[in-house]
Amino acid sequence: MSVWTPRLAPGAGPIYLAIAEAIAAAIVRGELRPGERLPTHRALAEALGVDLTTVTRAYAEARRRGLVEAVVGRGTFIRAASSTPAATAGKVDLTMNLPPMPAELPGLLQRGLARLLAEGDPAELLTYRRGAGALAERAAGAAWLSPVLPGLEPDRVLLSPGAQPALLAVLGLLAAPGELVLTEQLTYPGLRNAAARLRLRLHGLPGDAAGLLPEALEAACRTLRPRALYCIPTLQNPMAVTLPPERRHAIADIARRHGLPILEDDAYGLLPARPLPALASLAPELVWHVSTLAKLLSPALRLAYVAAPDAAAAGRLAAALRANVLMPSPLLSGLATGWMEDGTAARLRDAVRAEAMARQALARDILPAALITAPPEGLHLWLRLPAPWGRRDFIARLREERGLAVVPSDAFAPDPAVPPPDAVRLSLGAAPGRAALREALQAVAAMLGAAVPAELDVV
Repeated sequence: MSVWTPRLAPGAGPIYLAIAEAIAAAIVRGELRPGERLPTHRALAEALGVDLTTVTRAYAEARRRGLVEAVVGRGTFIRAASSTPAATAGKVDLTMNLPPMPAELPGLLQRGLARLLAEGDPAELLTYRRGAGALAERAAGAAWLSPVLPGLEPDRVLLSPGAQPALLAVLGLLAAPGELVLTEQLTYPGLRNAAARLRLRLHGLPGDAAGLLPEALEAACRTLRPRALYCIPTLQNPMAVTLPPERRHAIADIARRHGLPILEDDAYGLLPARPLPALASLAPELVWHVSTLAKLLSPALRLAYVAAPDAAAAGRLAAALRANVLMPSPLLSGLATGWMEDGTAARLRDAVRAEAMARQALARDILPAALITAPPEGLHLWLRLPAPWGRRDFIARLREERGLAVVPSDAFAPDPAVPPPDAVRLSLGAAPGRAALREALQAVAAMLGAAVPAELDVV
């Protein structure tokens, strides 16, 4: 048989992953059919001019994704397609907003921790410590945030074991039980949980295709006496919009006129190749800026950097964090610091960005353009449901018939008394590969075009 040779895009990441993706794409195009035998490891390695181990790893990855199966003594074959559409789609998680895992991450974690333990001081790494990060760690965090917060001084930076404890601690400093915090019209569920814990009231402000409306913020400041504004200016969760520069300046000016503190959740701010200035760079005296590595690199790096308005505010937040979570892990903070200093963190972020862009492009090819907000570098997209679909019926049908779960708009509504729109969030990062994601998105697209059963009540 002639040797099937994949077409590999230059600069597409590790070669073995590119080969696995090429197998998946060839299956979709019909170039490789169920039962067809792939070239031997040696033959494909010679055809591509790569080492044998690269092809071995590629075939192993294709087996992990369920694309191929190996038969001892006979070779590697394309697996037969499942007769049940939900069988593959049901393995894909579209609910959890996390970055796609770079293939090299497990090895980097293993080697990085081994080097840290070998070269670091165990007395510092394996014990309790006071404060929210050593000076070197805070300086590395300040440099990491410099694309969105240039000139940030390390004495304003704190480390937190994840963004959620930081949000809870900052909210506790800004508002007392019963007081009002403003949010976007739909907001991050973790913020809702923190506000409920602190017994704060939330009020969602209207927005448009560019995000939060400055005039709505101005009106709320004049009439509602809010204690703070919480917002996600870049790749907003869940609506996937990004505030343009002029709107960021307008919001910063309004906050300054009214003395309104801002809690800026910048979980995705460093994902765009050209990051926009953070609100904290426009009104530093008012803004508490939170940036997590869990959304940029991996949930395994449960570490967040907080830029406080000044050194005194950083001291108050350090005390609040210590009361809640004691300290960030010295092992994780040491690992992250080393990766920031040697460029590993930036390379991982770039790999996450490249894969996120590929997945968003896939989603835009499959889902109706008029119904989605799908930013090129985002980890999720926002899907508006066409009439007569209601969000509850759509979610129930998708789960029952396709084995897929997505997150309804209800999960993001700051005020349960205000009905959210008929829309859902689709997270693209958790899928084990693009082939599995493609099948899941095709199932979503097929459901959008399906008839609504008469027995369902449209919401």
